Amino acid sequence: MKTIMSAKSPHDTSFSFSRRYFHWKKKPLDEEEEEEEDQEREEEREILNHTTSFSHFQEPPRKSKRPHFSRSKLKSALLTLPFTKRPPSLGTRVVGTLFGHRRGHVRFAFQENPKLGPAFLLELPTPTSLLVREMASGLVRIALECDKPNKGGANTSRKLLEEPLWRSYCNGRKCGYANRRQCGPEDWAVLRAVEPISMGAGVLPVSGGVSDEGEVMYMRARYERVVGSKDSEAFYMMNPDGTGGPELSIYFIRV
Repeated sequence: MKTIMSAKSPHDTSFSFSRRYFHWKKKPLDEEEEEEEDQEREEEREILNHTTSFSHFQEPPRKSKRPHFSRSKLKSALLTLPFTKRPPSLGTRVVGTLFGHRRGHVRFAFQENPKLGPAFLLELPTPTSLLVREMASGLVRIALECDKPNKGGANTSRKLLEEPLWRSYCNGRKCGYANRRQCGPEDWAVLRAVEPISMGAGVLPVSGGVSDEGEVMYMRARYERVVGSKDSEAFYMMNPDGTGGPELSIYFIRV
């Protein structure tokens, strides 16, 4: 038996096991047998060529079915979607701003941080000038009441400060209805103007000329928020020196 020889060319690998490793003596053949052998060799070469080309064939990467978005296109698409931002929540210490035109209705805005939007904005039926006179004469207590929703109703899970309508009382006197409102451009202009002020009162000039409702009056201070239950909350104005009681207190009650 002769020594097993390794394949010298890639074409040798396509032959049969016996033909690759052993040398067989060729017997005399007639013409038909020689033609059949030539045909077999030709078929083997075709199979070899097909196998070799297939081994080097690489399947092109499949294209992802997901559409390709650039960062700019994705950002513009997100900006066009309807987006409702919930107002920031309130902690135990908040910034409270009372403001309004001199002959208009007073508004209260409570903010967790002066740089953030108001978490709660309320418009009272009380004229600004009347509330200023009440505060100059002594302590002011504002009570706001609303009704509890019926059991099984759609608004049973609504938070207290999310109620839209309130009965308003100022020092025990009923003075109409207060309503919760969204912060508009005019409200934002006032809050931006008094943003550097931590505590104080004053008058802001009217933008765009003279207004029939007069100048914008404001009073800004820190308030302590006390949550009694899910149906009662209170905001007490904090004095900077820590002496004396609060000059202004606001109570929210759901009855």
